[in-house]
Amino acid sequence: QVHLVESGGGSVQAGGSLRLSCSASGDTASIHSMGWFRQAPGKEREGVAVLDKTGAISYADSVKGRFTISQDGAEGTLYLQMNSLNAEDTAMYYCAADFRHLPGGPAWYVTGIYDMEDWGKGTQVTISS
Repeated sequence: QVHLVESGGGSVQAGGSLRLSCSASGDTASIHSMGWFRQAPGKEREGVAVLDKTGAISYADSVKGRFTISQDGAEGTLYLQMNSLNAEDTAMYYCAADFRHLPGGPAWYVTGIYDMEDWGKGTQVTISS
């Protein structure tokens, strides 16, 4: 099990950028996949971007070319660089981790086939037009 804490959320104007961070503590060496998910008011949670230990990465179609997921190898901190933000990106953003090594890879988490095991409490991102 790991403890995940997100930071970096805030309010920005459309077209702006934000960088989210997720620090992990606990059994971080056993994590296989980590990713970012979001939930807007009145909508279901959706996958944004996920990476795994093999280096595989998957993005939701809605953020491709605008968001970049990365990880600090030394400390395991997970990042999400978000550029060209628009109102549709307004949501609570959650960091999550999974220890299982499942077939299908990151794409199956982004599309909702798999669910992550451990979750942070989230950080709010609000985009104003």
